[in-house]
Amino acid sequence: METIHYISAQPISLKVVSQIISSNKTIALSEESVLKIEKCRAFLNDKMKTHKDPIYGINTGFGSLYNVKINSENLSKLQENLMLSHACGTGEEVPQEIIKLMLLLKIQSLSYGHSGIQLATVNRLIDFYNNDVIPIVYTQGSLGASGDLAPLAHLALPLIGKGEVYYNGKKQEASLVLDKLNWEPIKMQSKEGLALLNGTQFMSAYGVHLILKSYKLSYLADLIGAISLDAFDGRIEPFDELVHIVRPHNGQIKTAQRIKDFLEGSEIISRQKQHVQDPYSFRCMPQVHGATKDTLNFVAKTFVTEINAVTDNPNIFIEDDKIISGGNFHGQPLALGLDYLKIAMAEIGNISERRVFQLISGSRELPNFLVDNPGLNSGFMIPQYTAASIVSANKQLATPASIDSIVSSNGQEDHVSMGANAATQAFQIVNNVERILAIELLNASQALHFRTPLKTSNYLEHFVSTFRSEVSIVKEDRFLHADINNAINFIDTLNIDNELLLD
Repeated sequence: METIHYISAQPISLKVVSQIISSNKTIALSEESVLKIEKCRAFLNDKMKTHKDPIYGINTGFGSLYNVKINSENLSKLQENLMLSHACGTGEEVPQEIIKLMLLLKIQSLSYGHSGIQLATVNRLIDFYNNDVIPIVYTQGSLGASGDLAPLAHLALPLIGKGEVYYNGKKQEASLVLDKLNWEPIKMQSKEGLALLNGTQFMSAYGVHLILKSYKLSYLADLIGAISLDAFDGRIEPFDELVHIVRPHNGQIKTAQRIKDFLEGSEIISRQKQHVQDPYSFRCMPQVHGATKDTLNFVAKTFVTEINAVTDNPNIFIEDDKIISGGNFHGQPLALGLDYLKIAMAEIGNISERRVFQLISGSRELPNFLVDNPGLNSGFMIPQYTAASIVSANKQLATPASIDSIVSSNGQEDHVSMGANAATQAFQIVNNVERILAIELLNASQALHFRTPLKTSNYLEHFVSTFRSEVSIVKEDRFLHADINNAINFIDTLNIDNELLLD
């Protein structure tokens, strides 16, 4: 397999991003991208020699200071000041895997030749990516409107030897790391600071990371839901394709077929049933899980468009001899998409917890709380409390961030997307759903044990057996916190073929 990914005009897909990450590929600019970057920079340099009028962000101040003209001898200082003054992030550090995605997506956006960036600057960002020099970025500080200003300022500061980075597993001053690697700080030219700080790469990186993880959790929700259905002695009829053909939502059809496939050959699902219906949390998995799948596809389409776009400002158009100050940095499309993702994934957790509740209820010949000697043993009573608590936290986090706005920059930036807040909320929700599904797997595999000697399908038997190597059957009360953590780790480290997730 190719170990280098070349940045080019070819659209980058979620599959490609996933392959770059999973295969730990290095990145490089294609000849086409090099030419576009150099031509755009040369155009801007020539324009600055002949154009004496103010051009926003190039020879003016920023935000509400847009009318303040800057002398040509101060243009480099202007860009450095922008980077320093905007690095106002606070809160927790952004996970390093998301920062690395920010680097990749910023490089992609700058490669199209509409930003006026120096080739040396883009190549240094590539050096950071390829050598795992990871700038330290903070979760709080972006309004998601004039781009992700504060986070991207922290991302860019190490270019000029400022700020902090992780390198060789240690947090270090960027200046020290540049010295170790014999890299000179980049001297910023006109517009470069703005090209680096304007953009949606904080929101986009979170979104891409979470979409990929959500596809995985969507698949596992079907898989774990199928184990729960069999452990609950559920019925297979609601998954018949005839039911779904007459309401042909793609996600619904896909979910029903997937669950049927998982349960193919199960002795439990095929035996005579004493009940004619199952609760909605089992019977309506195609409808609920399927709606989330369709939402994921919609959100993914939005983010694929975004990561193949130019989102800084102003934009430079060589062929038309124009430099236009617009609003491509505004995060509204991403804010709405992230809020939609939040709601859709919260519902996967919601219905999962309901299945947990049903499994521990002492019905369908299962013991109360899925343990021998209930009363003496509390069994799986309290993991359901934990799942319920997380579900309620998700409901609170799922309140749309994008319906909020706040005035900034003396009223010049009078509508903002709040997409960055949506991104960090979505991060919490998706990780919470992973925990809820881990608790369901813990309960479902325990409940399945009580169906012995009947067996589920070969596929699910193998899956549960693999899980059992991490978490054994609970025979009497023990420290369940450790079991829950092991179940979370089991889900987190599962490798699932992207063809199953992104087809």
